[in-house]
Amino acid sequence: MWKVNINCDQEVWKLYGADFKKMTADYPWELIGSKKLPDGSRIMSYKVEEISDVESLQEECAKFAGFTTDFESL
Repeated sequence: MWKVNINCDQEVWKLYGADFKKMTADYPWELIGSKKLPDGSRIMSYKVEEISDVESLQEECAKFAGFTTDFESL
């Protein structure tokens, strides 16, 4: 079990937020946290079962310029 954290700033979210939401709806990842910070940046956390799915999620996020990811074991 893995936790994937995804970060982006306000301007990037305005550009890609809708596409990001569509992309995540196509996968079995569980959203376990989403936070909008005072500066408008976003932090989202997903619970992912398999390491191969972690890699897939990171690859998908890389398609959105300005999104960064990291992950940790749960």
